[in-house]
Amino acid sequence: MESNNGPTPTDIIRHGEIISSQLTPLGSNYTFLVKMSLEGNESLAIYKPRDGEAPLWDFPRGTLYKREYAAYLLSQILGWDIVPFTIIRDGPHGIGSVQQFVEHDPKQNYYTLEDGCADQLRVIACFDLVANSTDRKANHLLVGANGKLWSIDHGLTFHSDMKVRTVIWDFCSEPIPAPLLKSLTKIREGLNSPSDSLPSLLKELVTLLPPEEVDALKRRLHWILEERVYPGLPGRNRRRR
Repeated sequence: MESNNGPTPTDIIRHGEIISSQLTPLGSNYTFLVKMSLEGNESLAIYKPRDGEAPLWDFPRGTLYKREYAAYLLSQILGWDIVPFTIIRDGPHGIGSVQQFVEHDPKQNYYTLEDGCADQLRVIACFDLVANSTDRKANHLLVGANGKLWSIDHGLTFHSDMKVRTVIWDFCSEPIPAPLLKSLTKIREGLNSPSDSLPSLLKELVTLLPPEEVDALKRRLHWILEERVYPGLPGRNRRRR
């Protein structure tokens, strides 16, 4: 337990020591559940080292951990807060992404969600279009405290070729909500600003991604803001509330 004046979980993840790690059994890349400690306070996190990434034919080698962090930055820039706190830092197996662990019911996934979460799913579905999520599986959504949905596993994002692959086809042909479009308009304007005037998080994002992926991000934003509807296949809608 944390004391009232002790470090926050984000402080622990930034500055704490990894005191134990357990390899998780799922996934093709090495992923560790780690316990971190700082000033007698502890927090759990997910650690994905660069050297544990399996080679892929369509993503540059050794970049998935950066994409995990880029997805967190994008979530923060948009003001949507759907990706748990994530940083890049060193660990027992070298540099990698470290993400705050979300306490959740492991039996819950996309297919078990109730209709009442549709508005949260709309945000995540829009995020997947912007980030070009290529690996949105059912268990990449976590139900946290008070029913909040968290989006995880973003190693396969931001590719320069459009290749969204997702289980979330609930909102085919529906208008994207106006508040989401407003956020997208703001980031598009920011990306078109001179580099020396970019806000700090946006500057970090465009520095993290290669130029061709930044250009592709701009194209996706333009496309979404032109179309203003969720794409998909007719008849795939699952939720209306």
